[in-house]
Amino acid sequence: MLLALDVGNTNIHLGVFRGAELLAHWDISNNRDRTADELGLLLVQLFGSRGFEPSCLQGAAISSVVPMVTGTIATAVKRRFGVEPFVLGPGADTGIAVRYDNPHEVGADRVANAVGGFARYGGPLIVVDFGTATTFDAIAADGAYLGGAIAPGLRISIEALSQRAARLPRIDLIRPVRAIGTNTAASMQSGIIFGYAGLVEALVARIAREIGGSPRVVATGGLAELIVRETGAVPLVDQHLTLEGLRLLWDRHNAAQRTGARELHLCTNQKHSGTSRLLKKAQVQGARKPGE
Repeated sequence: MLLALDVGNTNIHLGVFRGAELLAHWDISNNRDRTADELGLLLVQLFGSRGFEPSCLQGAAISSVVPMVTGTIATAVKRRFGVEPFVLGPGADTGIAVRYDNPHEVGADRVANAVGGFARYGGPLIVVDFGTATTFDAIAADGAYLGGAIAPGLRISIEALSQRAARLPRIDLIRPVRAIGTNTAASMQSGIIFGYAGLVEALVARIAREIGGSPRVVATGGLAELIVRETGAVPLVDQHLTLEGLRLLWDRHNAAQRTGARELHLCTNQKHSGTSRLLKKAQVQGARKPGE
């Protein structure tokens, strides 16, 4: 089994795979004050809730946009499950070309989305991820990551309004009945939800024109359903796309490690074999009598 963890600013989305099958998945809050022991215990409890044995875990893959939490999670996995996790980061072999000005700036979750999205839907493709920030990622026909756009997330937008405007309250993210609100809460909901749907439509249209070739569009992230139902610009929703990308990346990493181990074993055997031949030759030469 494989444990895949997508660490976001607000939540941690995690899932357990057996081969290509997603057996279970959870969302937990990203409490940055948790210790590795606390987090490890929580992971074991989640495993137990589905009847999984921690000893059955063969690997773990982590994508994280919160550097201060990455090490804590990696330590928790090592302590509780006894496996060394694969952490997606700069320099990792992803199998795709990243055509960003500085590839190290691309978030690990965006790379995982590109890998998972291209494997499932092909290219060209646009992935819209509704998280703390909403990201738009463009994938070329050959699977290359082209770049994209980053917009403030829905929850950030609501919090900014309530914090910076004295008379605007905190509201729930609920679809309003119509665009013309007749009270403050309904007016804010209209602006946030319908306005955000317009933002998504406009950016998807612009990115699609720049990519060319009629790209498919897929959404992921916890708030995807809320916005996607308000627009025809995003016909597909895949809530576990990032986890699928992590699974594929772990498979690639694991295969490379096995190949490296085989090559090292072969090289070691050849070295020992060569040494043995030299020793035997030396022994034969030493056993000969002078003048023979």
